Amino acid sequence: MLKKIRVWDFPTRVFHWALAICVTGLFATGLTGGNWIAWHERFGFVVLGLVIFRLIWGFAGSETSRFSNFVRSPRVIFHYLRTGESPTLGHNPLGALSVVALLLVLLLQALTGLVVDDDIANKGPLADKVPSAWVALATTVHRLNKWLLGALVITHLLAIAYYALVKKEQLIKPMISGERDVDSGHAAPQLKGNTSAWVLALTIAAAVYWLVNIFPK
Repeated sequence: MLKKIRVWDFPTRVFHWALAICVTGLFATGLTGGNWIAWHERFGFVVLGLVIFRLIWGFAGSETSRFSNFVRSPRVIFHYLRTGESPTLGHNPLGALSVVALLLVLLLQALTGLVVDDDIANKGPLADKVPSAWVALATTVHRLNKWLLGALVITHLLAIAYYALVKKEQLIKPMISGERDVDSGHAAPQLKGNTSAWVLALTIAAAVYWLVNIFPK
């Protein structure tokens, strides 16, 4: 028999959809350019805060959000590929690779964005605070890394479609409602309350605001 249990806490779900919106905004404004660059920067600042939040929440958050819960060894990943059996109720061992890769690539894109300078219209708030060689390197990495980010996003979307159409497993709905149908033998994971997440989020938001608006002056 199946039962419905909550597998994703509210902060993780808010992070997921906020990040999806911001990454879409990053690509739309970055590829359009012109007067949209200011919005591209704003989306980038929010992404930086979101990624920092998720990295910390990956160690201090709810059970299904912790890296220790879903990042697995190659042996477990190969076992999942052969059998389709996941040892966790949240991210499966293969999906964990996508999560980690996206977070790291987004972090790199956001950090390099702080110091880019394309000599046209896009200049990061900290570009004048670091050596010119670092600015040149960051600008090159930022320009090239967007294609790796795009490839990871497309792969992520294709995986969602594959699970929905082939494996008949919905990944989007649980990330909206937080609930998932599982075998009755599964125990519900331990989820943290929202208070600690809001304190963390507000602290990070204040830190990012200081970094991009106050520190450069």
